[in-house]
Amino acid sequence: MYLIDSHCHLDRLDLTAYQGDLAGALDAAHDRGISHFLAVSVTLDDVAELKDLARQYTSVFASAGVHPLQDLPHEPTVDEIIKEAEDDLIVAVGETGLDYHYAPETHELQRERFRRHLIAAQAVEKPVIIHTREAKDDTLAILRKYGPDAKGVLHCFTEDLAMAREAIRMGYYVSISGIVTFRNADQVREVAKAIPLDSLLVETDAPYLAPVPHRGKKCEPHHVRDVAEFIADLRGISYDELAMQTTANFFRLFKGAAKTKQE
Repeated sequence: MYLIDSHCHLDRLDLTAYQGDLAGALDAAHDRGISHFLAVSVTLDDVAELKDLARQYTSVFASAGVHPLQDLPHEPTVDEIIKEAEDDLIVAVGETGLDYHYAPETHELQRERFRRHLIAAQAVEKPVIIHTREAKDDTLAILRKYGPDAKGVLHCFTEDLAMAREAIRMGYYVSISGIVTFRNADQVREVAKAIPLDSLLVETDAPYLAPVPHRGKKCEPHHVRDVAEFIADLRGISYDELAMQTTANFFRLFKGAAKTKQE
């Protein structure tokens, strides 16, 4: 049964173990049953490289967006986001969102950037990848006003079950990373166990947040297998059931990826 890493940064992996060759890292994941990867941008400058990866590897999809904490000399306009995101090689807008853990002086800028991404996502009719940290109320408020038709996923989710349920009610998915395996991640485990299976995605956020038993190492896309196995055990279901459902969820959400897969 195949699995998908729904959020990773393939352009930022440590490829030392593979002699600098991304193909080695992807092969390692394929050997563990991971069929596809969504390579997520954190600046618009990343997009050209990620599109090249999507052209080179049929298992790779790409996104276009700007991380909320990214410091930029020029703030992208809605039209600039649209220009990058409307390419057929791009299946999603983001990652975008709000991160209030750092730099309170940037919060208003983050909110405006988030709004622009949601407007762009609706214009190109592609889902949005949302980073949210310690910004529950503002994230949900902006989604209600600017994102009712955008849809998408709250990635690497670390907030509470109430937020997850509200996002799902609005039509969003929730993605769980290796954080779910961390000793102090009771809140994430509660979410991973309680949300509907048809609203769940799994990810690595590689090269960050390596799950147990890989803590202390750089995270790799093949580690999504460890995340999925942990969640399956947590929910009391088989790994195959979780892999099958999260894969179906991925292609239901990212319709551009489903179209590419069928071609």
